[in-house]
Amino acid sequence: MPANWLFWVLFHVFVFAAMALDLGVLHRNTHEVRFREAAITTAIWVALAGVFALLLYHHGHVMAADQKHSNATLSLEFVTGYLVEESLSIDNLFVFLLIFKFFQVPRELHHHVLFWGIVGALVARAVFIFAGVALLSRFHWVVYIFGAFLIYAGFGLMRSTQKVDPGKNPVLRFMEKHVRVTTDYESGKRFFVYRDGVRYATRLLLVLIVVETTDIIFAIDSIPAVLAVTRNPFIVYTSNVFAILGLRSLYFALEGSMQRFHFLHYGLAVVLIFVGGKMLTSEWFEMPIAIALGVIAIVLAGSVALSLVFPKQQEI
Repeated sequence: MPANWLFWVLFHVFVFAAMALDLGVLHRNTHEVRFREAAITTAIWVALAGVFALLLYHHGHVMAADQKHSNATLSLEFVTGYLVEESLSIDNLFVFLLIFKFFQVPRELHHHVLFWGIVGALVARAVFIFAGVALLSRFHWVVYIFGAFLIYAGFGLMRSTQKVDPGKNPVLRFMEKHVRVTTDYESGKRFFVYRDGVRYATRLLLVLIVVETTDIIFAIDSIPAVLAVTRNPFIVYTSNVFAILGLRSLYFALEGSMQRFHFLHYGLAVVLIFVGGKMLTSEWFEMPIAIALGVIAIVLAGSVALSLVFPKQQEI
């Protein structure tokens, strides 16, 4: 059991309480999430992440069970990891929007799918994070594999045009071939229904499966990126969780304007290449976390600014 087990418990109590409040109170009744509601919720999640960074600044040694780094360093590592994960999530939202359009999911059901998608994402990210930390602590050469992979992923993202076909998802194809599935969304938020005593999976379950499997692919990029910032499992995990918890509200806040950030994937590509290079050279040069945070923030802000200054031409 880790020395800071109490903070692991308290953090998960906070996460479960927040999710219960979200699903059981704020979204108890299915409704279409509007921009104003999404913007307020996004601001709240960002503020909560900021409060957590302040807690680390004052109590980081105890919370993260890390005596090697100062509280200020731990706090900056959290902020950097959170910024990297949140930025990669924005790019992933393009794909979620494409999935919802492909399946023609009613807008009032988007939040429900994203909520349960996040539950699965939390479990998957936890597995990837602790597996990654364990590999790095036992086999130092894995650092070079992760670093090279991030650079490769960065160049791949630079060439990407977000052409994703949800219909080619192998898990979806398996479900459609071997499981009875309804053809519409008349069952609302339910993932399974009974008709004439026969159990059917609903179309909404297919959407959830595609979202979940897509997020696993995203995690293959994002987890090594955060591990390039810090190896402390508490910092890696909490920064990921805060970014994931705010993903739903961020989706609805940016849903109508995602296409405006057409330079963002170039900025994210540069970030992946940068953190990959940081990981590859960590044996000989330990870059101060404040500099890494500054570089990442400038690159991302620059890509967003360029998108707004030079808007994408509408296709005729």
